[in-house]
Amino acid sequence: MSARRLLFIVASIAVSAVSLALILRAVPVSDVIESLRSADRVYLLLSLLAVAMSLLTRGVRWRILLNRRISIVESFHMINVMFLGNQLPFRLGEVARGVLATRRGVPLVTSGTSIVVERLIDVLVLVLVITVTVSLMPEAPAELTDKTSLFGLLALIGFLTLLVFAHAPASAHRLLNNLLKAVPPLRRLPLKTMLSHLLDGLQSLTDIRTLLLTAVWTALAWLAALSALYFLHLALGIEVDFAISVPLGIALTTLSIAMPVSIAALGPFEVAILVTGQLVGMSDVEAISLGFLLHGINVFSYAVWGTIGLLALGASPAMAFGANARQSTEDAQSRARNSCAND
Repeated sequence: MSARRLLFIVASIAVSAVSLALILRAVPVSDVIESLRSADRVYLLLSLLAVAMSLLTRGVRWRILLNRRISIVESFHMINVMFLGNQLPFRLGEVARGVLATRRGVPLVTSGTSIVVERLIDVLVLVLVITVTVSLMPEAPAELTDKTSLFGLLALIGFLTLLVFAHAPASAHRLLNNLLKAVPPLRRLPLKTMLSHLLDGLQSLTDIRTLLLTAVWTALAWLAALSALYFLHLALGIEVDFAISVPLGIALTTLSIAMPVSIAALGPFEVAILVTGQLVGMSDVEAISLGFLLHGINVFSYAVWGTIGLLALGASPAMAFGANARQSTEDAQSRARNSCAND
């Protein structure tokens, strides 16, 4: 293992440990344990089912973005393997998903661009969720509400602009060429290749039926994730404004998961729920218990469904997450850079 990778792992462990220490020092651990023990098992089961539905709907959406190159079952299993791999250092799940797709005849560049588009869609939804949630908070400063609304509007306009460019890629490339002429240092970056891949990925959304189906399955995926957290509120008997607590909790935990330096987001994930709880009037014990419970439900689901996915696809962890998988991705990135250099 290289020194850089070792440093990354040490930093991840440190971030998780420090985050957990900060939140647990504020409450008696015994109270958190007792709260978790008293959770209603029926609502826990419903939350597990909601997480499974979230994974399934994301699998269906990814298949649509891939122009149905793979079956729903295969897409579902690959999504599950991705979430399992993302619990590991270096977030190897995305690499594994691309590698597994290549075994079903999907070019690595194609799967990679579809994943980028998938992330763009989720970022847009995340921004809109935060915008709406902040607007519902009765004590939110008007300045904050105005800024989040503007940010949400700009995110929506930006995404729609990308769709327009996907319809007319030549216009997008002319605009980029003009930018490169005006700012020569930018030529050192692989912007032409990145734009080409992005527009290729968005191409499927230029079909109105595909766009509508993607929107529907995206909404169902986020609804399932919101339902999982809502059921856990009920499991712990937490009484707050669900219209704020649930979407804000999902939004902040999604941001915490995006942090690359932590072990399975352990620590930052719980901090996100603690911050949510403080904003909506939960006690610290309730918020921390909710954070651990949601995190545990998610990780357990990813472990179970991800393992099933590996078995169903006939893939070993070493094949999906090992050096060969990383090498395949690095080779694809190298080809992309070479393509850019030839432009």
